[in-house]
Amino acid sequence: MIERRDVEKLAKLARIELSGDETDSFVKEIDSIIGYVDQIQSVGTTTPQATTTHSQTNVMREDVHPHETGFYTKDIIDGAPDKEGNYIKVKKIL
Repeated sequence: MIERRDVEKLAKLARIELSGDETDSFVKEIDSIIGYVDQIQSVGTTTPQATTTHSQTNVMREDVHPHETGFYTKDIIDGAPDKEGNYIKVKKIL
């Protein structure tokens, strides 16, 4: 059986302030709470095995150059709101 000092110690560890009435209430209720937790732990936790088997395939593209370097550079820079030469100007972030 859990005593008042046990509840006070648990409250201190959990950094919870309990009034005297709350502590007394928990002393009475904690056994039923622990019993409920025991019921939950006794429930079976097995899950059925998956019956479907399939081979896994890589959906990634080959690591090759899809287009020549700089192919889209002019379009991107032309679409930027602020640019300087061949660069997009952005706000300085520190």
